[in-house]
Amino acid sequence: MTAINRPARLNRALLGLIGLLLLAAGGYAIAANRGHLGWLDSHGTLAPGTGAPPRWVLLVIVAGAVVVGLLCLRWLLAQVFRMPRSVEWDLSSGKSAGATVLASSVAADAVAADIEGYADARSVSAFLSGPGRAPELHLIVTAEPGADITALRRRILGEAVARLREALGVGVVPVTMELRFAEKTTRVR
Repeated sequence: MTAINRPARLNRALLGLIGLLLLAAGGYAIAANRGHLGWLDSHGTLAPGTGAPPRWVLLVIVAGAVVVGLLCLRWLLAQVFRMPRSVEWDLSSGKSAGATVLASSVAADAVAADIEGYADARSVSAFLSGPGRAPELHLIVTAEPGADITALRRRILGEAVARLREALGVGVVPVTMELRFAEKTTRVR
């Protein structure tokens, strides 16, 4: 898994667990209906009696619903904030007397501003993750309608990423890039 898609492992685990629980519940219901479970009467009623359940049962149901709702909100928040956080890199060498500290968001913003200056690029989001000596660049580029995506990609990798490598003093910067086309705007009369 890449750092850009951190919730993927949690999503797969939760979906797998929910799927297993649903399969088990379905198998239990089928077995109960067919009379394979000795402790259940397949011809009996689903719930005994017609009276209201005790108050504590309703409170347990409400508490369970609140817990499930909070877990769902946490899952949704994990989907929204999936980009790596900004970290500070120490770019100084072991022989230098001083220290050079750079926030990864500053370098990412510089790359985004550089790419936004291209004629075919409308907007850019850039994120840098990983340690200072082995950074990874994640780009989301929205191109103008009708732009030559291949040429834009070559220019980004040949110019903007090359300048970033030179600025950080590293040989290789792995790049994940998502290229999108912007919507064509229509004129309103």
